[in-house]
Amino acid sequence: MSNQNEVSLRAAIIVMGGVAPDLGLAAALDSNDVIVIAADSGAVHARTAGLSIDIAVGDFDSIPPLLLEELEGTGVRVERHPVAKDATDLELAIQVAIREGADVITVVGGHGGRVDQSFANAFVIASPTYAHISMHAILDSALVSVVHGGGGVTFAGAPGDVVTILPLHGDALGVRSEGLEYPLRGETLTAGTTRGVSNVLLEREATVSLESGTVLVVRPGPEVFINENGEFK
Repeated sequence: MSNQNEVSLRAAIIVMGGVAPDLGLAAALDSNDVIVIAADSGAVHARTAGLSIDIAVGDFDSIPPLLLEELEGTGVRVERHPVAKDATDLELAIQVAIREGADVITVVGGHGGRVDQSFANAFVIASPTYAHISMHAILDSALVSVVHGGGGVTFAGAPGDVVTILPLHGDALGVRSEGLEYPLRGETLTAGTTRGVSNVLLEREATVSLESGTVLVVRPGPEVFINENGEFK
């Protein structure tokens, strides 16, 4: 999967805690050129997936103490924050990834059992603050891409795969799609609409773009392709 405005391949994987995601997808993304950041107990999932953690960040209120000691002892950079803080561990990890020079970020994680955190995760990855970042996520088995105004995303899959387009932070204007059964031709998806839910991939590739606003492009459990750069498509 690639954003149309993407020029650099400096990539980061952020692994969250909560319910274990599709660890096969996470492992397929890893390479020597990718920085791996564990957000608190995301270190458990990263280790299970065989990922080599570069940085661990968070308040570490949910990571096993022995694992944290092991990370520190093996040279992983550990960045501690107080439990009483104004940002989630995921938001802190995104800031670390950007500080380290990443402009392609893939967040990997499960829902964690709390609906408020699930909403917060969706909103933070789609924040206009990160409009300059090519932002994707593997949430449980779903693949999610964030598209901001002036950009687009092209993705591969199998005919019949479900694709949902959701506007966030207000109306999404000039939304266009190619390769979907129910095409959008420069239309407006108003905030709160369900019009973009349950579209369908016609062939093996599709594109979604928009003029202004922000959308999430969600594929709940499609066939997955990993390209030569270690990015899921």
